[in-house]
Amino acid sequence: MPIESPLLAGITQSMKHLTERQRVIAQNIANSETAGFKAQEVEKPDFSSLLGKQGVPHVERPRVRVTSGMVALGVPPTTDNRVVADSNVSETKPDGNNVTLEDQLLKMGEVRTDFTTMTNLYRKQMGLIQAAIGR
Repeated sequence: MPIESPLLAGITQSMKHLTERQRVIAQNIANSETAGFKAQEVEKPDFSSLLGKQGVPHVERPRVRVTSGMVALGVPPTTDNRVVADSNVSETKPDGNNVTLEDQLLKMGEVRTDFTTMTNLYRKQMGLIQAAIGR
């Protein structure tokens, strides 16, 4: 029987977000010399759904879905609504590429620190659960 806890659900959601963010940062680094490539970032997760399970009203930020009509008018199609253009870039190269390796490496360090924190929280929560059931 799986143990369901709002804290464990939040940790799981955060770890999935960090995994996706690490993938996008690695993609940015891999394309740092590609002409015209624009750095991308992953939107922060919406943890308000976890509050909704606790009886707190859920208010969601509106999302724009790209339709075929919008694509016909020139809006670029998106495959994943969580991956967005990175608005926090420090420079743009003459070829249009705005990926700065230093910025990406700083973000990778943030991901590592946050992932370590989430892993430690998970480990401590599991230790408390095991202590509670007498193992």
